[in-house]
Amino acid sequence: MSESPDRQHNKSQAVVLLSGGLDSATVLAIATSHGHRCHALTFQYGQRHACELRAARSVAGQLAAACHLVVPIPVDLFSNSALTDPSIQVPQEPGPAAEIPVTYVPARNLAFLSLAVAYAESIRATAVYIGANAVDYSGYPDCRPEFIAAFEKAACLATRTGVEGTPIAIKAPIISMSKRDIIALGTELGVNYALTHSCYDPDPATDAACGCCDSCRIRRQAFLDAGVPDPTRYTGDVCEEPPGTTSR
Repeated sequence: MSESPDRQHNKSQAVVLLSGGLDSATVLAIATSHGHRCHALTFQYGQRHACELRAARSVAGQLAAACHLVVPIPVDLFSNSALTDPSIQVPQEPGPAAEIPVTYVPARNLAFLSLAVAYAESIRATAVYIGANAVDYSGYPDCRPEFIAAFEKAACLATRTGVEGTPIAIKAPIISMSKRDIIALGTELGVNYALTHSCYDPDPATDAACGCCDSCRIRRQAFLDAGVPDPTRYTGDVCEEPPGTTSR
């Protein structure tokens, strides 16, 4: 049974960064479970594969987001990354733990959160949700708790709502969760993970995941650890075994 328009109007508004991956899909479900009327926000920033955008649209629909906004960003702003530059090969093996991988997109979460806060203030949302994760991740500096905390302070100083005493909260509810626990929670909240996309190097003709890139390895291991069937479509060249322990 759908909610009445009056009840929907009385809900607090939240902006949810939605990439189309399993983390952001879970966070959208979490934000909805917190009672928010969720505005999903996706960026088209020159990522190499449009399947990520299609996944975000599907997830927003499945989880009944109040609206879904796809915002184009000039491609040149996010160069020098394997996720935006086809000339840079996506690694098929985890790299050294101390190195930031070539799949890092320069200051991506910093830029995305800044735009999300602007959108949130414009629509009088009380919170911005992001699917940053600092446990099973690829060593990206903008996925760490200290970054999220510092950004929230900066957003408070830089916005009218913050100055007037009603700052926009920056929520990263899965930042300290393992991928296994994220999948378990998302499954409980009704996320259809078959709609999500995580692969860094999918088949361009079918969108099937490669099964060997860092993101695929983490995803495959997470479903295995969670005891949840992996609904991902893989190519025929899936690596034989996902890693037991990632190199993060």
